[in-house]
Amino acid sequence: MEDSVRKKIAGLIDHTLLRPDSTDKDHIQLCKEARGYGFRTVCVNPDFVDICIQELENTSTEVCTVIDFPEGLGDIEHNLDDLNMVINQGAMEIDMVMNINAFRSKQYEEVSKGIYSIVEAAGGRIIKVILETCYWDDNEIEIGCEIVKSAKAQFVKTSTGFSEYGAKTSHIKIMRNSVGDLFGVKASGGIQTFDDVLKMIQAGANRIGTSSGTKIIQEINAR
Repeated sequence: MEDSVRKKIAGLIDHTLLRPDSTDKDHIQLCKEARGYGFRTVCVNPDFVDICIQELENTSTEVCTVIDFPEGLGDIEHNLDDLNMVINQGAMEIDMVMNINAFRSKQYEEVSKGIYSIVEAAGGRIIKVILETCYWDDNEIEIGCEIVKSAKAQFVKTSTGFSEYGAKTSHIKIMRNSVGDLFGVKASGGIQTFDDVLKMIQAGANRIGTSSGTKIIQEINAR
């Protein structure tokens, strides 16, 4: 398969390691893979931002981290403290979980307030908001997308990867239709093959979160 295809796909991937039992050694390997394949970011827990910044210095791969993850508890003060910490360490992209309980209770202004507080404090860094789509019906997914867009984030994202199931193409289509052509849509959770990636892109995703990035690029190379 053409090298341009491999580079294009790699440039859409957030190479992800969010297992609670992961180590510094695991993250050094993650960054080695990201450098080698040209992934868009590595997506890691806040405790590992520092080491990833060091490992990816002078490369095109940036460090993404997570806020209020995976629970989405909506403690704004705590989330802002975490945000300031990871910004000071050098993180350039933030994947945050929206306030799940507030959304479930239809307290949409509270959800929006939590998102906007991070967007406002992030200094122009990319904010991706996780809806955890497995919890919601189609209409609720549309409402979530509208809240994320109005709160001035840059991406709406499907899943944490730690709940009932991850990305579904039907949900990606709803999300893309809801936010329009120019907004970011990230598919994450359960994406393990090149065919999975293609289905998500065809449905409307323009960023892919996966812990199988290396396997996917090797699969492309083998075709």
